[in-house]
Amino acid sequence: MNFDYDSEQNDLREAVRGLLARAYPDSEQRRAVVSADPGFDEKTWSRLAEMGLLGLPFPEDDGGMGAGPVEVAIVAEEIGRVLAPEPFIEAVVLAGGLVAAAGSAAQRGEVLGALAEGGLVPAFAHAEPRTRWSTTAQGVTATQDGGSWTLTGVKEPVPNGARADVLVVSAVLDGGGTGLFLVPGDAEGLARTGYRNHDGTRSAHVGFENTPAEPLGDGGDQTASIERALAEARIAYAHEALGAMDSALRITAEYLKTRKQFGVTLNKFQALTFRASDMYVSLELARSIALWASMVQEAGGDVVQAADRARLQVSRAGRHIGEEAIQLHGGIGMTAEYSVGHYTSRLTAIDHLLGDGDWALARLAATVNSYETVDPLGAPYA
Repeated sequence: MNFDYDSEQNDLREAVRGLLARAYPDSEQRRAVVSADPGFDEKTWSRLAEMGLLGLPFPEDDGGMGAGPVEVAIVAEEIGRVLAPEPFIEAVVLAGGLVAAAGSAAQRGEVLGALAEGGLVPAFAHAEPRTRWSTTAQGVTATQDGGSWTLTGVKEPVPNGARADVLVVSAVLDGGGTGLFLVPGDAEGLARTGYRNHDGTRSAHVGFENTPAEPLGDGGDQTASIERALAEARIAYAHEALGAMDSALRITAEYLKTRKQFGVTLNKFQALTFRASDMYVSLELARSIALWASMVQEAGGDVVQAADRARLQVSRAGRHIGEEAIQLHGGIGMTAEYSVGHYTSRLTAIDHLLGDGDWALARLAATVNSYETVDPLGAPYA
């Protein structure tokens, strides 16, 4: 299996890396951006649109670039490398992905076209209080009266929900199942309260009170579309985590080469070097399975199981690398002014978005009995 990027993919990576390096040259710039609402730089968002990145995975007929999961993964990794707070995965992969998968031709043209141009930021409102990483809606209900629909209930947390121009909302249908609906940001009966997360990103408490909504697509059960979109977002988050882990390891290795203790640099202590080496092993294991998951997605395979496998490995690697980065920096690693703590905070947030590693492990364990038993003693010799 070839994990190497081709020339066009390498050019994409270098272009995105250059743009984000100029936007976020250091952690101070990132902290300044996330300190004020909406929690990301609108100018950088526009530049991403100018490069065609906000329409990257969508068909050209819908105003997109027609690229695949590997190209999306490249962008996500570069975002993670500098902890860029722009909601690429939330808006493009998740909310945009749902519109692309379930929306009508008119809805796709309107929403995805505006998203690709940078004029619209969508958000997926799915999580609900007292629920945990469910594929279906439970607390928000959709009611049909003639040809119109209204929504009632609460969604929280909704990533970038306060800034979003349009919400893609999951809701319980009258006849059962979970439907998807489009709700404009200025809709009547819509109440949004935004707040800052520990990693500097934004979420919101979103309330619906007989809020007018437009069914996405045919108005039927969209549970399968939701499950696939969530899986694709988990794979993209895995690549964002790779970028963050790669930077955390690089910063830590440079620190060990320059910080002196007892008259020598820290990399002269074999125990510390071994710990840094273990961080590298965790990173490369996570990289291989995340790339494999993207290739499974591109080939049309079982993207849900691939996403769960990637989530489990990336969860373990993220915790390991984040904790070791702080430990190997000593006291300075705990300060808000130093970057490794911010990388660890973002890795922790990614781990709890859409299902953590333990959740993925439980889902994988539940399917173990579906595989055939292999008797190693009965296997023929080569």
